[in-house]
Amino acid sequence: MSGEVAYPAFAGIEERIDSIAMDGGSEPACAAAELLAIGERVLEAWVRARGEAPTEASNGGFRLLALHRQGARGEPSFDACRETCRELVYHCNLIALEPDHRDAGHRLTLAAMITRHLMLFVSGKLGLAGLSELYCSPMRLRASGH
Repeated sequence: MSGEVAYPAFAGIEERIDSIAMDGGSEPACAAAELLAIGERVLEAWVRARGEAPTEASNGGFRLLALHRQGARGEPSFDACRETCRELVYHCNLIALEPDHRDAGHRLTLAAMITRHLMLFVSGKLGLAGLSELYCSPMRLRASGH
């Protein structure tokens, strides 16, 4: 099951992240904006799975951070991906502020890796929802085929 994701809303996201990382170098600012949008889509899926409507608000100027705050409410273990969301915002800001920087390609690669990490974390949480164990445990994810 390598490469498969537990939640159907994430179908094709890994491939899109890979595509952005490989092809986004010509337009790094647009690619970074798309990675942020993917991050929002991932968090929206978590919020919807909990029976809530995703917020349109922003936190610190970013909807991704507001969605994280909403998703962590009442779910302390979800707070584990807060820094992942903040890192994604940070790397996308670096790219947006200096799209012609000599390290823009590397920054984009890092942002893509962070986006994938967020998707895998949320996918694992969705797949293991209801368990009281550490949701992002690699052993639990491997045991479930991911």
